Amino acid sequence: MSENCIFCKIVSGQVKSQNVHEDDDCVAFKDLNPQAPTHLLVVPKKHIPSLAAAVSGDEALLGRLQGAIRAIAKSQKLDSYRVVTNIGRMAGQSVDHLHYHVLGGRRLGWPPG
Repeated sequence: MSENCIFCKIVSGQVKSQNVHEDDDCVAFKDLNPQAPTHLLVVPKKHIPSLAAAVSGDEALLGRLQGAIRAIAKSQKLDSYRVVTNIGRMAGQSVDHLHYHVLGGRRLGWPPG
């Protein structure tokens, strides 16, 4: 856990969020600034600054996060959705803790950004 990381504080319960899912590996909660009718953040409980900072040994966790995203989308009744992770400030990463955006509930344009 990183003591100044807002997502670590959400994971630990120090900061409240509107959780929709929690398991041994991750917490998923509603984004405070939604960009779609459904906009969730899926955050691993392990502090990893970004996908680029993942190390050897994180592969199993990353796979379990993908499975959790699939289950969360199903529980939210999303038949179409987008999964995004931003890496670095130029890509829009504003919190240095790996997180996946799950967006759905409307037609999503392409290309993004």
